[in-house]
Formats: sequence, C-alpha cells, structure tokens
Amino acid sequence: MKLLTWKSLSARQRLAALQRPAQSSREQLSATVAEIVATVRIEGDDALRIYTAKFDGADLRSLKVSPAEFAAADKALSPADKSALKTAYRNLRSFHLAQRPAPIRVETMPGIVCEKVSRPIERVGLYVPGGSAPLFSTALMLGVPSQIAGNPVRVLCTPAGRDGKLSPWIIFAAQLCGITDIFKVGGAQAIAAMAFGTASIPKCDKLFGPGNSYVTEAKLQISREAAGAAIDLPAGPSEVMVIADNAAEPAFIAADLLSQAEHGPDSQVVLVTFSEKLAARVQNEVEKQLAALPRGAIATRALANSRVILAASSDEAVEIANRYAPEHLILQLADPRALLPRITTSGSVFLGAWTPESLGDYASGTNHVLPTYGWARSCSGLGLTDFLRTMTVQTASPRGLKKLGPVVERLALAENLCAHQRAVRVRLDCMSEGRARPLGAPRSRKDARAQTGGPSGPALPSP
Repeated sequence: MKLLTWKSLSARQRLAALQRPAQSSREQLSATVAEIVATVRIEGDDALRIYTAKFDGADLRSLKVSPAEFAAADKALSPADKSALKTAYRNLRSFHLAQRPAPIRVETMPGIVCEKVSRPIERVGLYVPGGSAPLFSTALMLGVPSQIAGNPVRVLCTPAGRDGKLSPWIIFAAQLCGITDIFKVGGAQAIAAMAFGTASIPKCDKLFGPGNSYVTEAKLQISREAAGAAIDLPAGPSEVMVIADNAAEPAFIAADLLSQAEHGPDSQVVLVTFSEKLAARVQNEVEKQLAALPRGAIATRALANSRVILAASSDEAVEIANRYAPEHLILQLADPRALLPRITTSGSVFLGAWTPESLGDYASGTNHVLPTYGWARSCSGLGLTDFLRTMTVQTASPRGLKKLGPVVERLALAENLCAHQRAVRVRLDCMSEGRARPLGAPRSRKDARAQTGGPSGPALPSP
C-alpha cells in the first residue's frame, strides 16, 4: 500500500491520491454493454441463453429456478446455516420496518389541505451478483425492503455456476423474503432482461442491486432509455476507508482493509492515520493476514490500487474522507462519535474498534447496497423508501379557493398562462353568481343517487 503524506501533496497530487482504480476503457465498456443490451432487447431469452453459455459457462434449458430447486436448497443448508440467515433477516426487517414513511397531511391555509402518501412500485427487479463469491446477503438486502414495501411483482436475477445451479444460500435467502421468481441470468444481460422484459422475465419498473462495471454501465444505459427502467443508485466495485488514531489496533485495521480487498481486484481500500509508526504496523499485519487468505491473490491485486495517507489532524482526516466519499467509512478512534457530525459524504459509517464493516455487510440491520466510486457525494444507500413512490394530494374547499384563488390568478397571469388563470376564475365566478355548486352537479342526495345509478354511488360533500 502506497504511503502518502497529505500536507506535502499538491492539489493535483491530492486528486490523484483519491482516484479509484481505472475501469476498462470507457468507450469499449460502453460499446460492449450497449451491444448486449440491444441484443437482449431484440432476441430475448435466446440471447440470454447464449450470453449465459458465453460468460458463465452454463448451458441452460430453463432460466427460472424450479420448485424442485427451492426444495433442494432448503435441504442443502444445515439448521445452523438457516438460523444465521434468519437472524440476519430479522435484524434487516426490524431496521427497515422503522423506515416506513408516515402519511403527511397539512392545512397550509384555511380550506387548503395538502397531503403526501406512499405506494409500492409495481414491478421491481433485484440483481444479486454471483461469480467467485455469490452474494446471498444481497438477496436479503434487496428482498427485505421489497417485501415490506409490498411490491406486487418482484424478480430476482443472479448468474448460475458452470453446473447451471445457484447457491442454495441465495435461493433460501430469497425464499425467506417471499421471492419466488428467480432467474439464472447475470451481468449486463440480466439488467437488460429486467428492464425490457423477455418471454420468461417480466419487465420491471425499477432495478436494484450492485454489480461489476458491466452491470453498473448497463443500469446507467437502461435508465436513460424511455422504454427502460429506473435504477436505485450506481453501486459498483467495493471500497472502504479507515480513519485510525494511535489507540487503534493494527490487526483490526488490517482485517477491515482485507475484508474489502478480497471482493475483487477492482476494489479499493484506503487508510488515513496520524502516525507513520501505526501505518507500518498495519502494513505488517496486512502482509501476515494476507498470507492466510484463500482469496489472497484477489486481495493482493486490489491492494496495488490502495493507499495509506498520513493526516496532520482530525480536521485533515475529515477533509480527506469527505473528498473521497467512501462507500464504507470506519472510524477506529478513541472517540469515534466526536468525528461523526463532521462526516458528510459516506455510504455507511462504522464507529469504534468493535464494529467491523462485516456487520453491515451481513446482519446488523443496515443495508449494504451503497453508492461507490464517489457517488456518496450525491446518493444515499438503499432503504425502504427506494421501493416506494410518493404522490401528493390536495383538496380545496370553496372557502379555501376563495382565499387562495386570486393569488394563483395573479401568479398565472405573470407567467402568461391564461388558461391556468381561467381554471380558477370560472370557479370564483360560479361562487359570486350565487351558485353553491358547479353547473350540472346534483342538488341533493336523491339527485346524486339518480345520477350514479342508485344508493351505492358516491355522496357529494355539502357545499
């Protein structure tokens, strides 16, 4: 890990110190993904089978997980495995239930009532990364909030192994969340399938979930298509920043850095500390722990793009963290909460020596789908409200319109929108002429029943 002293860096060098690992050529990546998206959009399931064979080495007859595969997944996991998943599920459910938005109703002035209500998004697509580390935890992170939100259609896509099978952990996690529509499709092709729909996979209104650079690029491309789908946030290669003082335990810091480095060669880890001596001790611990990691080769490649930055003070450390905007920020400090109010850009923050980032990845209750690559400057991590849409409602009584109407008339005419002004004026004129109800409105409940075909018709409010 390269050692840098922040105060000795120029503005350009500071910018370079906080750069993420370079992705593959932007033009090449964009063109490759665009071709995949276009092919899936036209050829549907046939394209999905071809790409699955090409990229995942799996020859699939059926893309959808069968009831027999659900049953097999249940049998494949031990009671202890299931118990661990259920504990994570309960914690996630508890934290996300607390995020349910309450309806808002405000009388902004006498006779004018404004409301805000929430409704579930109709069809959501959930992407769970696979590859060398199938992330069943992501199935929970997406499944739990979508279950609480009550999205009527929930589709989950994840790549199959070469044997055409999915991890039983992913299937069981999805089953805990009540998800039954699981498809063995990964990569940019899965994003395209959920965005536009195929014979097997329903078209979705919004897509969720992290992925590699191809998945992230596909999400960005389909979000720009009128016939595509909305997306949650750009969530790509994993990253962590640790701010540590001299009281921190080097073994803890090294373990936290490696826990993110093992995700993939394009992951990045950054240590910000105040002591060159602590930095050296952490480096030694990283080397020691790295030798024992099964995914050590992957972590080693990630460490090549990582940094140790020496800060002169806590203010400087905060400046570095806010400029970097990390996906995960760990504060291993004597008083970590004291620094928290000044942290403004981070996906998720972990306070103190006893809070490893792994807790948030799996089972503390917070969501691990977080903005990466600096998107934490403008995006938040995933939560329940991402699976809902809100709409406003307003009601005006005759009294309210009489008070507010002239204001709206003046504002509308100032914008030269005469039809807007007239929509108010015709109602005010109706009141001034002594007509207590619009022309054609029934004068009594008896008239109302006659117009609506019987007593089951809606009763009109009294004037």
